[in-house]
Amino acid sequence: MDKLTFQNTYHLIKPYIHRTPVLTSQSLNAICETEIFFKCENFQKTGAFKMRGAVNAILSLTDVQRSKGVVTHSSGNFAQALSLAAKNLNVKAYIVMPSNAPKVKKEAVKNYGGIIIECDPNINARENEALRIQKEKKATFIHPSNHDAVIYGQGTAAIELLEDYGDLDYIFTPVGGGGLLAGTILAANYFSNGCKVIAGEPEEADDAYRSLISGNIEINKTSNTLADGLRTHLGDRNFPIIKEYVEEIIRVDEKEIIKAMQLIWERMKIIIEPSSAVAVAAVLKDKKRIKNKKIGIIISGGNIDVSNLPF
Repeated sequence: MDKLTFQNTYHLIKPYIHRTPVLTSQSLNAICETEIFFKCENFQKTGAFKMRGAVNAILSLTDVQRSKGVVTHSSGNFAQALSLAAKNLNVKAYIVMPSNAPKVKKEAVKNYGGIIIECDPNINARENEALRIQKEKKATFIHPSNHDAVIYGQGTAAIELLEDYGDLDYIFTPVGGGGLLAGTILAANYFSNGCKVIAGEPEEADDAYRSLISGNIEINKTSNTLADGLRTHLGDRNFPIIKEYVEEIIRVDEKEIIKAMQLIWERMKIIIEPSSAVAVAAVLKDKKRIKNKKIGIIISGGNIDVSNLPF
């Protein structure tokens, strides 16, 4: 992975994505005693950063591969992103979704033209069903996070943030599958002057935290967290990047996630989903480190069932 490929990725996907705004909040700066710059990927197409990686992954395919379609497994945000990216590029998309994925995300996938195949809500079922479709349809499998083109694509959000604010001390992201975190780390390494990257992770799905301790990719035995987008685990493409370069992974509990989510809704008047709130919760938990620093936060998405809010 290199800087030139990163730059080429950014220019390649530009016509297919939004350059999302960076917002600030004086009240949140006061609460944290720092300056915070929110990269609002909740305003991205499909409501999450994953449109970036999805577009880049499909654009990296040959014409023959595109003609046979793509397949992925996802609880929602990458499912939506790949569906819309495929629709825009005239490619068929097969989407394996766990049966407990939020209804709002399933409906969005259908609206974007994705073909949904439901499975049991565990990683083995997701992977096995995606493999079955890959063999049956000859479709190309695109992993939501453990894929080089996806990692490069997701990292372009941090590139834009650093173009706007090049003197950040830290960037915080959530971590689930690891694509956004790995891409952000690479962007910080290539396009900043020493900016460090910290991840927030739910205590109820803390496989990335445990992976750093053991040095191996760990799996969650349970994933009882509101942050449905973070219930997956790291992969062999993104874990080496994370293991070598991430500054820290901060675990937050469900109450802290809800508090952070509510705070953003109330103070900034924008909709963020629980997975996004995990990164905010990590900042709120780490006030001593960030005091008087310049902090970037990737607000990863805003797809949530507003009829089923946790507050």
